[in-house]
Formats: sequence, structure tokens, C-alpha cells
Amino acid sequence: MTSHAGKVEEQFGSVAEAYLSSTVHSQGPDLAAVAERFRGTSNVAVLDLGCGAGHLSFTVAPHVKSVTAYDLTSEMLDVVRQEAERRNLRNVITRQGRADELPFEAASYDWVCTRYSAHHWAGLPKAIAEIRRVLKPGGSFLLIDTCAPENPLLDTHLQAIELLRDGSHLRNYTPAQWGAMLRAQGFTIEAQSLSKIATDFNAWVQRMRTPSVHVAALRSLLQNAPREVKDYYQIAEDGSFLQDSIFIEAKVAE
Repeated sequence: MTSHAGKVEEQFGSVAEAYLSSTVHSQGPDLAAVAERFRGTSNVAVLDLGCGAGHLSFTVAPHVKSVTAYDLTSEMLDVVRQEAERRNLRNVITRQGRADELPFEAASYDWVCTRYSAHHWAGLPKAIAEIRRVLKPGGSFLLIDTCAPENPLLDTHLQAIELLRDGSHLRNYTPAQWGAMLRAQGFTIEAQSLSKIATDFNAWVQRMRTPSVHVAALRSLLQNAPREVKDYYQIAEDGSFLQDSIFIEAKVAE
């Protein structure tokens, strides 16, 4: 029986190239905000945790001293290495491993960043503790991820469709849950914002190669959702919808 970590590798190893070319992952105002945040930080070392196809790494690399692109999936890291070479980003290096078992010394990084990855992490509290450990005093953590609404009805439907679409999905957390987990590890939240991501249904399931039986279940679930769910997610006739995304910048004490 495949473990959760094995499921993540299985799911994403075969679709690494699709994530490199994905419009949702390669573009967006969040990446523009990240580029602006790192402008003029030429002396900092950054860890991109759960880097996927490397879009955040590629965004910050021109502005910083070094970026470690870190992921569980070797195929994703192959894509990152090839694309970094193509872009002549020589300060991007890759390392493989789990988010909750970081193979780095304490106080190694000025920034730890993660984008659209944390909802796959099985050991999230331990991962946050590891992030805290590898950050230098006064270092910062930047989180970008899809998140769950506080309303239980909306939350339940989101978790259901995410798991049907991608068997490696674990949980989207609410803003309140993120705040509590970060504060428990000694982080102070410096900034937080929410936004909406337009999710095209066909591209969403094709990118993950969702099995046809699950695609049919997804269509049924979305089409037959309660009015409150349809209104909140603005579910269209073809199943496309809007999803919540959270942007948090948190800092540790100096």
C-alpha cells in the first residue's frame, strides 16, 4: 500500500512538465508581489519549500544571493534544474526531501517560502517547526497557498473536490488555523491577505490526470452543490470555479 509521501511522488512525478507550463502556477499577481518583495535583497539566502516546477524560485533568483529549490519529487527537481539552466539562473540549486525533515543546519536561511504546496504536507506542525529552525534570527516565512473558508459547509465541499481531483491532497487550512499554527512556533504575522483564483475545470483535472471516474464524481458534486456553495465558489456550468488563496508573511524574533 502506497504511503502519503509515495502518493505525492506518484501524483506529481508524471505531471512535472505540465506544472512548468501551467498558467495558474507560472503567472499571477502573487508572483509579481513576490518579485517586488525581494527586489534589492541581493545578500539573502532563500529556501523554496515544496518548489514544484520552480516558479517561485525563478521569480526570486534574480534578486537574491541563492535559492535552494526543495521538493519531494525528483521529476519536479529535474524540471527545475533544466529550466534554471535555460534561464541562466546559476544561483538556483536543488535538494530533495520532505518538508517536515529538512536536511539543513539551523539558522541557514534568511527566508523560507512556499507556494501552493503546504496543502500536501502530512506533518505540517513539524514542518513549521523545521522552517523556524532553519531560519536565521529575524528571518521570514512567506506562505502562498490555497486555503479553506471558515464556514464548515464551504470547507467540506472544498476538501471533497480537492481529494477527488488529486489523491495526494491532504487539507486546505483556514486563515485562523494558519495563524494559530504559526504563532505556536513563535512567528509573528507581519502581513496577510486573501485573494481569489479562477480555476478552469478542464485544465484543473487534465493537469493532474484525474481518473475519469473521479472527473464524473467532481462534475456531479459541483453541479449538485447547495446554493450557498455554488454562490461562494461561483461554480459555472462547466464546473469552473473561484478558489481562495492566502498570502502570509511571518517573522521570527531577532
